[in-house]
Amino acid sequence: YPSEFLMQKITEDNQIPVHLHVSVSLQYVAGLKGRALVEFFHSNIAEVENEELRHLMWSSVLFYKTPNVEVMACVLLSTKAIYFLLDDSFIQADEHQSDFWNKENSDCENSSFHLSCCFVLKLNDLQSVNVGLFDQYFRITGHSADHIVTCLTRDSYNTHTFIQQLMAVLSLLARTPSPEPVDKDFYSEFGSKNTGKMENYELIHSSRVKFIYPNEEEIGDLAFLVAEKMDGLTNLPSLNILLYVLAFQVNHFEGSAQNTSSLQAKTLILTSSDLFLFDEDYISYPLPEFAKEPPKRDKYQLADGRRIRDLDRVLMGYQTYPQALTFVFDDVQNQDLMQNLTLDHFGE
Repeated sequence: YPSEFLMQKITEDNQIPVHLHVSVSLQYVAGLKGRALVEFFHSNIAEVENEELRHLMWSSVLFYKTPNVEVMACVLLSTKAIYFLLDDSFIQADEHQSDFWNKENSDCENSSFHLSCCFVLKLNDLQSVNVGLFDQYFRITGHSADHIVTCLTRDSYNTHTFIQQLMAVLSLLARTPSPEPVDKDFYSEFGSKNTGKMENYELIHSSRVKFIYPNEEEIGDLAFLVAEKMDGLTNLPSLNILLYVLAFQVNHFEGSAQNTSSLQAKTLILTSSDLFLFDEDYISYPLPEFAKEPPKRDKYQLADGRRIRDLDRVLMGYQTYPQALTFVFDDVQNQDLMQNLTLDHFGE
């Protein structure tokens, strides 16, 4: 252990996305290759001697306790646990830990020693995995609010690969078998007798971990929400969601010592007539079983919406993935000039 193929695969996956900045400690991890990477895992991260590193992935992550702080992490999957090696910025953002980190390690910045915070979720504590729309992200749920993490991969391939590796590792766990299920028909399996509403599709793994996938109704609900935001300008039956993608909105700060830009996470939704940017809550929905009250904000909050017919041109950057797109819209104040003329001009 480990095989040459596995070491080569982990080395290939050990690349920080170019558009995201990380701390020096994580840059050091990203510079490790092959056997050095495996040795680093065993000497610094692994909790027991006989666990094997099976998969590595770089992703932005969100924690249930700090839903507004998106932090870069190196996600390591072993045969015992999922490890999230976190960027230093999380230490400052998390009030519960800030006192401890600042007091104990206040002189770290001045030395060549760099500290990273590692969050561990044991596979035995894992209860469910919720896969987001179009595999753009997934949420891992443990037994308490401290054990809920969302990985914003923004990439269906990375999501799919991680889920496959996780299922393979869970198959190795020895858990007591569940009692034999009673044979159910389709409607009692997927439906709730109280509401008649179809539930999300659930796959219960042999380890008793639930893998929950969104069903078609989630897209219908999203289309209805989008139609509401359009103030009834479009009739719902003709509204089609053509694209749902997790992206970043680029905000430029000019006039500073160097022109800098910040990336704000947004959900981009393209319909047959409009382009929308939403602020989406990726961590609170669906509600965990122990939640006593609904989240403070809605799952989708409209940040911006423009009509496709007002789109003047699209500028494309020439860099490799991720691609930068600039949408230039005509600067028209009123959404529809004719509407105001007919309704308001001759009225009181």
